[in-house]
Amino acid sequence: MNLNTDHLKRCITTLESSLELYAKSAHESIEQEVFRNAIIKGYELVQETSFKLLKRALKDFGYSGKKLDATPVKEILRLAATHGLMTVAEVERWFVYRDNRNNTAHDYGEGFAKETLVLLPDFIVDTKILESVLQRRFNKGA
Repeated sequence: MNLNTDHLKRCITTLESSLELYAKSAHESIEQEVFRNAIIKGYELVQETSFKLLKRALKDFGYSGKKLDATPVKEILRLAATHGLMTVAEVERWFVYRDNRNNTAHDYGEGFAKETLVLLPDFIVDTKILESVLQRRFNKGA
């Protein structure tokens, strides 16, 4: 199976750029708020794109699309570890990212700044690792 990870790579790059621009903007400025909102949306998009790619990858292990669509995200992550797409330590961090993402959907203000910004450096590293694993494992002939 060929699994195109280009969109995920682009989303990660956009998230990194938004984070850099956020850090460079004046504290409590409109620009900082714009970049904060971009970071939140980027964070959500990188997660959702990662989960979609994991579901596609898991089909290669015999899971049906219907079954995977009904499977909770945390179980998708566990299955990814079972099949060597992620380590147990990575899955545990992704659980934290997922819980935080569910919180950011309701809190775009101070809670975001305190929790999400702290997670982003490791999240970006973990998403790059996932993209690399998926690219290597499912694009050997590409």
